[in-house]
Amino acid sequence: MRKRTLSILGSTGSIGLKTLTVARSLGLQVVGLGALDEVDEVFAQIEEYKPRLAVLFDGPAAEILSKKVAGSGTEVASGPEGLIKLARMDGADTFVAASSGSVALEATHEAVRSGKDVALANKEVLVAAGSLFVEAVKEHGVELLPIDSEHSAIWQCLGDRAKARLPRSQVARLILTASGGPFLNRADLTDVTPDEALRHPNWSMGAKITVDSATLFNKGLELIEAHWLFGINNVDVLVHPQSVVHSLVEFADGSVLAQLGRPDMLLPVQYALTHPDRVAGPAPRLDLTQTDRLDFFPVDEGRFPALGLAREALRSGGLAPAHISAADEVAVEAFLAGRIRFTDIPRVLERVLDELGAPGYTTLAEVRSALDAAKERATAIVNR
Repeated sequence: MRKRTLSILGSTGSIGLKTLTVARSLGLQVVGLGALDEVDEVFAQIEEYKPRLAVLFDGPAAEILSKKVAGSGTEVASGPEGLIKLARMDGADTFVAASSGSVALEATHEAVRSGKDVALANKEVLVAAGSLFVEAVKEHGVELLPIDSEHSAIWQCLGDRAKARLPRSQVARLILTASGGPFLNRADLTDVTPDEALRHPNWSMGAKITVDSATLFNKGLELIEAHWLFGINNVDVLVHPQSVVHSLVEFADGSVLAQLGRPDMLLPVQYALTHPDRVAGPAPRLDLTQTDRLDFFPVDEGRFPALGLAREALRSGGLAPAHISAADEVAVEAFLAGRIRFTDIPRVLERVLDELGAPGYTTLAEVRSALDAAKERATAIVNR
């Protein structure tokens, strides 16, 4: 098995912690850590993993951490410059983009440009700038290693076709599965509270992605990601409440391959870091004798319109996916703060999508400008 050396952006989040668990279990070296402002958590990680660099995006928090680790051999940096330094650092061959939100955009792109493989859990990166990332990965000869359980499942089902991105004629469609979130059987979503939206029935995730799972916008982001990761346009979504089948691939001859596993991110994280090898690790095993049923249903897009809006953004192309992704960041934050209703989230997305349209882009600066414009417009809509 290849012994990757890792720099991890988002080391205190759910995916970052799973990555550290896998690294500990498999003896992988962690040379860089990045987080927002969690001084105590990152300090504990430094003590265990002894990285050469730790980045806290928040400047004052980074100053506190710097004093705590003085003389330890770990350098501390902050801000956007710190994230770029983490992405470029020597000694790391794999950059783990484990954070959520668009803050990781430039750093992840810089990691690719620096010749590092990218283990990708951040949805917004490919959604906002998919064409630029696909081009950069090809130009610099690196690998994009999907961590999301759904994309990992498709990757495993496609096998060699995923790496070659050919021949697409053999693949009829990709099928993403969605748990349905906490409101699968709830008819009226008008009065959903933030606390209810954060009670996911199967997965333990950060607040943003948990709310996105409740609106099914998370599945819309994954649909856009799947297009860029695998070069396939025919992507469907099925509700699968048990979260055992993580996704499926239907081939031209009608055969369907599925990847199954416990609803735990340890396995997809480990597969990304050990591919193409498979080794024993910390992931819990699936016991099919304890799985009494596997159900699949079509998505009710009348109750969950955010999925259809994401599909519309993908069809529109250009900066439309960036616009809707950034608008969702604002809308979810407003919902969690009690400023808008749960059902207002897709309305904000639709307004931003309609008003900002789908202009083309050729640079990351244009993508960043579009993200900022969409956040500004979404904020204005929310504040009305």
